[in-house]
Amino acid sequence: MDNKWFLEESQLLKEQLVEWRRDFHKHPEIGMDLPRTSGIVAETLERIGYEVQTGIGVSGVVGVLHGDQQGSCVLARFDMDALPIHEQTGADYASVVEGAMHACGHDGHTAIGLGTASLLKKLQDKFFGSVKLVFQPGEEGFDGALSMIQDGVLESPEPDACVAMHLWNTEPVGWIGLTEGPVMAGAEKIRIEVHGRGGHGSAPELALDPVLAGANIVTAIQSIVSRSINPMESAVVSITSIHSGTTFNVIPPKLVMEGTIRTFDPKVRKLVLKRLKTVVQKTAEANGCRADLEVEQVSKPVYNSPGITRDIRQIVQNLLPDSSIDTDCKVMGSEDMAEFQARVPGAYIFVGSKNAEKGLDGAHHNPGFDFDEDVLPLGVGIMTSAVFNLLET
Repeated sequence: MDNKWFLEESQLLKEQLVEWRRDFHKHPEIGMDLPRTSGIVAETLERIGYEVQTGIGVSGVVGVLHGDQQGSCVLARFDMDALPIHEQTGADYASVVEGAMHACGHDGHTAIGLGTASLLKKLQDKFFGSVKLVFQPGEEGFDGALSMIQDGVLESPEPDACVAMHLWNTEPVGWIGLTEGPVMAGAEKIRIEVHGRGGHGSAPELALDPVLAGANIVTAIQSIVSRSINPMESAVVSITSIHSGTTFNVIPPKLVMEGTIRTFDPKVRKLVLKRLKTVVQKTAEANGCRADLEVEQVSKPVYNSPGITRDIRQIVQNLLPDSSIDTDCKVMGSEDMAEFQARVPGAYIFVGSKNAEKGLDGAHHNPGFDFDEDVLPLGVGIMTSAVFNLLET
């Protein structure tokens, strides 16, 4: 296929893409149960001509399209869920749902997914194998990918490759990030309970102060990355929540803190967890207290398979010959596309969506987040070209 076709056809869809995106943005849904969003997606895929399955992973939707002859299967994933944030953009299409907002671009991803479905349908007689479009709920911390996998999304047909994209508001429209190896960090949720002995604030010698112990633990934790991890490696350990006490003159018996760990490499992760346990427990003991540590893995690292990543990089370069593709783009954010890519070789593409001149440069997960809608047809062109050409190869 002529590369111009993908860009020209996707540009013709822009009005529809914007309409879809703004409708999803105005009516955000959080978590795993997305009845309105998934209903629109399923109805649209059926109308286009896909075999549609619903209720996969609570409200996930899968659309399958078979080419004229048997061949490989390529899975493309699009996340649909919003965030519990009160929107402050002032846009005409701002959320009408109190306390819910598309602050990460998933409304754009869903619109791009439907646009990709539309163009792939036009190419049905030109590819071998099958396309499996996966519209996923619960990406924002609800294990949506794993839930869909447990419901059989990787079966009948079984994908040979997978691809996903994320609009990226730290970079301008036209920028593409496509890196081999780990590109998004694995994430852990940590919870620390520090147990002491309560007492009167005026007589600290009679108490065992968990607040002092907790403060020292927070400080000591900062030494893990700076003094235990090779400077050429990457890791983050952040304490983000501390709760203790009920009034000004009482030393409480317990302090609870929570936070997160981010790593790319399994060996670094193992070392960070080992050092964290030692630092937390020994620092508490040094302050006369006891500490319990709980660690919950939230997501694995997103790992781009080198072969498929190189193939897609060439596909995107052919599609956008004047673009410069960033081959060293890694972020400490996490993504449960990692669950798909841990089972199926694949690639995760970052697509710049910022336009500072229009004021569309708010950070992800920010109440002022919004992106340049010029990226929507570009995203469709990239995803359609990537899926189609992977099927051809």
